[in-house]
Amino acid sequence: MNTREVRKLLNEMKEDWKTAGRGIQIVEVAQVYQLTTLPEHRTYFEQLAKSPSRSRLSRAALETLAIIAYRQPIIRAELEEIRGVKSEKAIYYLKRKGLIREVGRAEGVGRPILYGTTREFLDYFGLTSLKELPPADSIFEWAEWEREKNELYERLGVDPLAAEESVDDAPIDEDESNI
Repeated sequence: MNTREVRKLLNEMKEDWKTAGRGIQIVEVAQVYQLTTLPEHRTYFEQLAKSPSRSRLSRAALETLAIIAYRQPIIRAELEEIRGVKSEKAIYYLKRKGLIREVGRAEGVGRPILYGTTREFLDYFGLTSLKELPPADSIFEWAEWEREKNELYERLGVDPLAAEESVDDAPIDEDESNI
């Protein structure tokens, strides 16, 4: 077959597929033919490609996520106090993956952001609610942490009770109301 015959066949296929309502199409770009999905399916494939279940979490992200899951709502300073290292990259990554979100602001100096988990977090770990998490005592030493948290809040001028109560007033997405 010569080039002209191949082009003719590809153009016929292109039209046949278009009228048949297929999910893929033949497109000519810069004199090269490509198979692509239909533009109206783009958002579906983008969501599929960035799904949190499609990628692994780093150790730092898992540590950060575990602390947020058990201690939510939590401010970044508390998180960093527990981990002993900066956590902004892990928080950014987890927010981008949709596993955590901002759930409100703590009362006190600077009104720091409070973080909590999302429905995607539950889906990622195959949970129906946070109650299915293993007991926190089996993972963390919370008594010492509570003491350190209160010292940190005092240094920041944040009232821990007011910080937790402010989450009750935070808007919750309808899909995440059961979290």
